[in-house]
Amino acid sequence: MRIRCEEPKDYICIHRVNTSAFRTSGEANLVDYLRGHVTPFISLVAMRNDEIIGHILFTPVTLSTQPGLRIMGLGPMAVLPECQRLGIGSSLVRAGLDECAKLGFGAVIVLGHPEFYSKFGFLPSARFGIDCEFHVSEEVFMVLELQAGYLCDKKGTIYYHDAFKLVT
Repeated sequence: MRIRCEEPKDYICIHRVNTSAFRTSGEANLVDYLRGHVTPFISLVAMRNDEIIGHILFTPVTLSTQPGLRIMGLGPMAVLPECQRLGIGSSLVRAGLDECAKLGFGAVIVLGHPEFYSKFGFLPSARFGIDCEFHVSEEVFMVLELQAGYLCDKKGTIYYHDAFKLVT
């Protein structure tokens, strides 16, 4: 398996992977929309032979009290159902976090499974005094500082691109 940045020729396959993983087209449509409306973004694919088997997207989010902070939101992430639990998602997360750091982002947020994301160092956002614009339980909204102390004394609410409201 190898991971690389998406290319225009991948768009249809990325849509298929997201639809297969989520069993609806909501997340796939979100990825398609964000690709044309958000910058910067990080979109990586996991390849096995010449087949795309996984995808991850990172897009900028805004902290209400500090809109100039460089924070990325992880998601959606999708792996074909028959390829799940093989480490593909973990590889995508690690590669994406590396890309976020290379681009100078200080933190990444995620709305996801605590058992999975905690192994990368994500912590509940409540520890930072940060909450989510969406009404979700505290344990599933998490933060990872890519730069130590980046969110020190930076409390507030994280806001996603408006397109996320269409799939939540």
